[in-house]
Amino acid sequence: MAERAPLLELRGLRTVFRVRGREITPVDGVDLAIGAGETVALVGESGSGKSVTALSVMRLLPGTARIDAGQAILHRETGPVDLAGLDAEAMRAVRGAAIGMVFQEPMTSLNPVLTIGDQITEPLLVHGRCSRAQAGERAVAMLEAVGVPDPARRLAAYPHELSGGMRQRAMIAMALICRPGLLIADEPTTALDVTIQAQIVDLLEGLQREMGMGILFVTHNLGVVADMAHRVAIMYAGRIVEEGPVAEVFARPLHPYTRGLLASVPRPGEALALRRAGGRLAAVPGQVPSLMNLPRGCAFSTRCTLATDLCRAMPPDRVSPGPGRGVRCHHWAAA
Repeated sequence: MAERAPLLELRGLRTVFRVRGREITPVDGVDLAIGAGETVALVGESGSGKSVTALSVMRLLPGTARIDAGQAILHRETGPVDLAGLDAEAMRAVRGAAIGMVFQEPMTSLNPVLTIGDQITEPLLVHGRCSRAQAGERAVAMLEAVGVPDPARRLAAYPHELSGGMRQRAMIAMALICRPGLLIADEPTTALDVTIQAQIVDLLEGLQREMGMGILFVTHNLGVVADMAHRVAIMYAGRIVEEGPVAEVFARPLHPYTRGLLASVPRPGEALALRRAGGRLAAVPGQVPSLMNLPRGCAFSTRCTLATDLCRAMPPDRVSPGPGRGVRCHHWAAA
């Protein structure tokens, strides 16, 4: 695949939370680039730092958190801008206009006392894109584009009156109503059944082709990654431990954690066969370490079958084994 023009570049992004008088680092030196028209999947277990990375880009962190170092460079027609350094007013001008975001659970992200129409038209009105009447017309068109039936009537509905799939489509409509160049989708299919998941993935792919936007897709679903992403970044304990084109990473994973994740994906018929034989599906052993008490060396060393004294003493640097590939592991060549 030809290299795509950069749209968003994370350079050494580091986010710190203050918890019970101590500082923890859920995002620790993240480097990541997303091209125009490209989908990059950010993958890892719960607690790996995926959602905090997304919220750091959007500057939607809680009051106990701050971006401690690094940059989040958004490339715009007017020139590059570091989102990490913008003041609150300048960042409000970016949200919704240049970057849209779809959150993990639409029922808690949508305002329960405002109609769907009020919430979808709000970005247009806040950013001064059109009049209220025009905003209503564009909201109907966008709801129709995301596959919501009878869109004009749905504008008057409240979130609780829609199904989970329709609420997620409304969230996507709200995120894209200003036609941003970048969409951040934070596990948008997690709370949906598999049929609706497939519909949402198809919808995002179709809208991406139409609008040419880049997508940062945060997920733990490797099946979705295989279906829609161009590149994948595997995250563990706040760091990206492996990245590369999806086909290459899935065919030859270099990090033991990536290999463990891929091995834990059940194949068709495997679960039933294992149950009949009294066996169990493969799983990555152990737990993600607490950010309050990370290992001194490689964060994955407590769960890794390849770990040596070097792994337990020294965090691995990032190396590039080939074009577009990156890995943080002392023993990646053993793959």
